[in-house]
Amino acid sequence: MASSPLGGMLAMAITVATLAVGPLIPVAAAAEATLPHTTHNKQVVTEAFDRWAAGGTAFFDEVLAPEVVWTIAGSSQSSGTYRGREDFIARAVRPFVSRLRTPVRPTSRQIWADGEHVIIHWTGNPVALDGKPYHNDYVWIFRMRDDTAVEVQAFLDLVPYEDVLRRIPGKKAP
Repeated sequence: MASSPLGGMLAMAITVATLAVGPLIPVAAAAEATLPHTTHNKQVVTEAFDRWAAGGTAFFDEVLAPEVVWTIAGSSQSSGTYRGREDFIARAVRPFVSRLRTPVRPTSRQIWADGEHVIIHWTGNPVALDGKPYHNDYVWIFRMRDDTAVEVQAFLDLVPYEDVLRRIPGKKAP
């Protein structure tokens, strides 16, 4: 039986369409597979921020992996990379919070997630030991693995942060 030119063109069109769409199917499946991962990572960070906002004090212990690499963007004395949760807490968190009368509590949050990355924009408004208010907006980008952040990029205005460090004497180590 002879094939018609129309039948041959139809077969070729189906082959071309299959080749064109075929590679998209694994990409679409991969995108759907990351959706639960994305949702879970966003939930982990959201719940930790909720506990912190409600008065919790264990945010960094809950969210950061012990081997986290935390980078504060910028070119000031406080910017740079901290290697490990303890290094970050000892050199960036403790010196700052020890100069505050009221604790930092996250407010005005917006959280986005895509796969292993969770981005949060939040505001902090504690009062320093000298009674002056501190206000800063933060953007933190977490790269999550196994429910903890293994890398963080932090963006904030370092001028008010360093003003608190400069203006209020730190506590002497015992």
